[in-house]
Amino acid sequence: MVIEAIKSKNQGKVNRAVNWLVKFNEFDRLRNIADGDGNEREFNRLDKKCYNAWDKYGDALWHLPRYEEKQIQQYE
Repeated sequence: MVIEAIKSKNQGKVNRAVNWLVKFNEFDRLRNIADGDGNEREFNRLDKKCYNAWDKYGDALWHLPRYEEKQIQQYE
């Protein structure tokens, strides 16, 4: 997914935030599959990855201006 920043100087930070959001969504999808299969070990492994990706996403958003955050959060 590519989201164009409102101001071009923020494009790198926007890309970083979007990449972590995509990773979080993929880990969450896989975690839900593992939960449905009853695979507790895989679920726990993916749960840790989800928390890590969400923290990185939040950190990336923290470095962005509010107007850029709002643009990214439209796609959550």
